[in-house]
Amino acid sequence: MDISAHRIAVLLAVHRAGGVVAAADLLHLSPSAVSQQIRLLENEAGVRVLDRTPAGAVLTDSGRVLAEAAERIESELTTARRELALIDGDTPTGTVRIGTFATAIRALLLPLLSTLEESLPGIELVIEESEERAALGRLRQGTLDLVLLERDSHTLPAPPRAMNDVPLLDESWLVVVPPGQAAPSTLSDLVRATWIDLDPATAGAFALARLSRQLGTPLSTRHVVDDYDVVLAMVGQGLGYAILPELAVHSGVVPDGVVVSSLPGLGTRQLVVRHRVTRTEPTSAARAVLEAMLVRAQALEMG
Repeated sequence: MDISAHRIAVLLAVHRAGGVVAAADLLHLSPSAVSQQIRLLENEAGVRVLDRTPAGAVLTDSGRVLAEAAERIESELTTARRELALIDGDTPTGTVRIGTFATAIRALLLPLLSTLEESLPGIELVIEESEERAALGRLRQGTLDLVLLERDSHTLPAPPRAMNDVPLLDESWLVVVPPGQAAPSTLSDLVRATWIDLDPATAGAFALARLSRQLGTPLSTRHVVDDYDVVLAMVGQGLGYAILPELAVHSGVVPDGVVVSSLPGLGTRQLVVRHRVTRTEPTSAARAVLEAMLVRAQALEMG
């Protein structure tokens, strides 16, 4: 039995996205191309891997075995990329400037400051909260050394030339429910909800649009916000439901009465660190900070 690793990765994307059309969006393929890959996989494996239901595509028992194999392969590749990113024998010294967003600062970077002061006294870490487009521009110019990026369900395109992406953390999307509302048990319970929309440039906006596609209906939205703390406060005031990543919920202040639900099919937010790749970059100091970030992210995953 010769099973393609690429095709089981496509199957995993269909499972995570909840359907062939949504997976096609994530993979930047046509739905027919995704369906063809699934058919070829079924021919290779000699089993049916998907059941198509009104609510979306559901893995068969055989499909679940193959999707779990795809996850293990993905995990091994992530570990390999991390180890390659950390190979450096220099003594790290110097200033490392990181551009990122609020939730990553609170949950990932602030805990690193005291650790780096003790373990790497030769490094000065400078954290700058920055909008993604501006941060990437400064990374190209050389005024930032590392930039944290967020994407919904592994939709980050390949980095441009002379750049490299290091996967940092995958975290679940969560539904945040206003006080007095029943906790949802399935995605279909969310159809009639009114939602607090997120800034179109954020991963949360893509996750909400993906949820709309999975449910097969437009979602009712009210307000547009780009700060997750403000979103939590608005949910607490009963202004709508919201979809937020784990870090935003766990590092923020959840108002009294607000219910946080984890539902199958909501997908994940991926955090990635981008850095320049030249003859002299990343510097040993940037690599050391990246290593500390990876250790911190691994601790969050284990927790």
